[in-house]
Amino acid sequence: MAERIKIGIAALIAAAGLWGFYALKENYPLVARLGVLLGAFAVAVAVLWFTQSGREFIVFARESWEEAKRVVWPTRKETLQTTGVVFVFVFVMAVFLWMVDSGLLWVTQKLLGTGG
Repeated sequence: MAERIKIGIAALIAAAGLWGFYALKENYPLVARLGVLLGAFAVAVAVLWFTQSGREFIVFARESWEEAKRVVWPTRKETLQTTGVVFVFVFVMAVFLWMVDSGLLWVTQKLLGTGG
């Protein structure tokens, strides 16, 4: 139950920051309004940090970061070759779809007796 209360409080703090950002629109510069918004979000994150869900998220984020370090990224040559294949495929598909569209337009015009 305490977890839900903490999450609810964090959500209310974030909503209050968002409300403050728009409520202060008339009287304060953008920098001050952004400070209110980011400050409220920071406090909401701090509250969430002390929940079980927050601790699980931190563990998940660390594991994700470690997994991203182990990824074998493609070389520049592989990236350029793959990009070239994608561009060629997109061009071929565009020409094919243009031909299908033109053919269907021609058939439709012949059936309706319009156009040339």
